[in-house]
Amino acid sequence: MSRRWFSLAVVLVGLGLALVLEGAPVKTQMVSYKSGAENVSAYLALPEEAGKHPAVILIHEWWGLNDWVKEQAQRFAALGYVALAVDLYRGRSATSPDEAHELMRGLPQDRAVRDLKAALDYLASRPDVDAHKIASDGWCMGGGYSLQLAVAEPRLTASVVNYGAMPTDPAAIQAIHAAVLGNFGADDRGITPEAVHAFEAAMKAGGKSVNVKIYDGAGHAFQNPGNANGYRPEASKDAWERTVTFLSQQLKP
Repeated sequence: MSRRWFSLAVVLVGLGLALVLEGAPVKTQMVSYKSGAENVSAYLALPEEAGKHPAVILIHEWWGLNDWVKEQAQRFAALGYVALAVDLYRGRSATSPDEAHELMRGLPQDRAVRDLKAALDYLASRPDVDAHKIASDGWCMGGGYSLQLAVAEPRLTASVVNYGAMPTDPAAIQAIHAAVLGNFGADDRGITPEAVHAFEAAMKAGGKSVNVKIYDGAGHAFQNPGNANGYRPEASKDAWERTVTFLSQQLKP
């Protein structure tokens, strides 16, 4: 996206309307839904077309619900999905790795999974969503939670994990009913290729649907342009195209 069009998109987001790379207009707004006794905020991006649509729950990196995650929601909405980017940090976000680390450490795992399950409930209750075609997609910390949601929620149709932690417990693997797509970096020191291969083998041994790719020359967070030293445009483009194809196969047959 050129700087000119990106700037235009930022302005239009404030008006509840965004134009994204794919060119289709989408509607955006902040919404709130219940998670237990608490309220959770989320960024909602909607296709312009009327009718029921498949939906995607987007799960942010350790930075929080920032503009980059909102841009991903707009991209999905332009492709015909109802996209809901959940704010797991309750309005907080980070601008430094130290802040991000503290926010991630302070996030109770059970609350995060509860918030994501409630996000699925919220989407399933919307008249513009096909309740039987809901997926999740996350990056870094959010990638791990995308898989945790797949473990906890049998209604989830598909789960995309981008360089996120993967379950190893056989019972957790067996609980996954969603088809899984994974995008990882060969140079990632936290989510290693060995861990990816072990997860892939466990999924296949359990008869689960899994498709992973490890990108040579890419490390952690290679899809985020804000990662100045680690962003890999070609790998990022390919991972996006893989995700689009995968979700289309799983949610738009």
